Amino acid sequence: MFDAKRYLHRNLFMLKGRYARRGYDRWYHSFTGHNTITGEEKAFFIEYFVINPNLYPDRVVLAQRSDNLMYGVRPSYVMIKAGCWGKDAKQINNFFPSSELVYKKPKLDFQIGSCILSEQEISGAVSVDKEEAIRYPECMTNSGSMSWNLKVSKKIPYCTGYSTSWFFRTFHFFEMYWHVQGAKTEYSGKVMLDGNTYEVKPGTSYGYADKNWGVDFTNPWVWLASCDITSLVTGKSLQNSCLAVGGGTPKVLGIPIKNKLLIYLKLEDQEYEFNFSNIFKRSSTSFTMFEEEEELHWCVTAENPQYLIDISVFCSKDEMIKINYEAPNGKKLHNNLWNGGNGHGEIKIFRKVASKELEFLDNVSIGHVGCEYGKY
Repeated sequence: MFDAKRYLHRNLFMLKGRYARRGYDRWYHSFTGHNTITGEEKAFFIEYFVINPNLYPDRVVLAQRSDNLMYGVRPSYVMIKAGCWGKDAKQINNFFPSSELVYKKPKLDFQIGSCILSEQEISGAVSVDKEEAIRYPECMTNSGSMSWNLKVSKKIPYCTGYSTSWFFRTFHFFEMYWHVQGAKTEYSGKVMLDGNTYEVKPGTSYGYADKNWGVDFTNPWVWLASCDITSLVTGKSLQNSCLAVGGGTPKVLGIPIKNKLLIYLKLEDQEYEFNFSNIFKRSSTSFTMFEEEEELHWCVTAENPQYLIDISVFCSKDEMIKINYEAPNGKKLHNNLWNGGNGHGEIKIFRKVASKELEFLDNVSIGHVGCEYGKY
């Protein structure tokens, strides 16, 4: 559907002009590895996050610190966030002054401290001890340590089209942008988490890589992603396949558009896209969230003149985290933003063949689902 190299410019550093003093850039990676001793499977995530870099470039300013909250001080820093999902799910945050960021144009070549981000590799380390995590709640972190050294091979991109085009970016049409350079990404290398070593292999990494940027976060915040897909009709594992769902309530020129999602589903050679920003596609989407005592349930429906799909995903709360971010304006409104990587579910695909008639095409299972939901 899209030429991967053609859209690499959407994955670059975006904090220029007014975004440099009121904006954020967030590169996100998630993948699965296995304990080298026990064989235990573990899902990980790593983020490279920059916020308001030109506001206070020579120091780390955390807006959630009590005195900064009192005076409405806005944040400014580079944050490296890394962690895992599962029974011991955690997020570990380290912060740096933005003046220490080395970014080489015109490609994705990002380095701060020992942490490196490029299209082909990610490496780095974070560490927070228990006393620090308790003493400094403004850091929004758990305790622990994690290091990584990984090769990255992005197999299937998803470009959202008009919504991230030069025109829409230049004139700041959207409050939050989303680009998926690796809806299916293969990772290889090693991760060390709290003294345990995990090996990450391409065929079982079930990886994903995207980025967000803008001036605020959508509310509600909805995200689903998987490249572990199997047809329940044929029993075949669909290797050249992926799902990416993102959105909530996007704002266009400050005007909220409620309950809108961008959805891309690729099943081998067949692609399905439901994109509200392309009015010529005549797509519609809807979602419902069910929060039970022990799990979350995402129900998503999307249709266009040719197809209809139903997506159902579950994830156990005890394997998720409530992920933390503060916005460029200094507010932390998402205090109940559930984030997980061990979701599972199904997708049903139908073709529209006549008025109000549907032809069943496939029913696929999805595993290792990245999933997120939050609302305030």
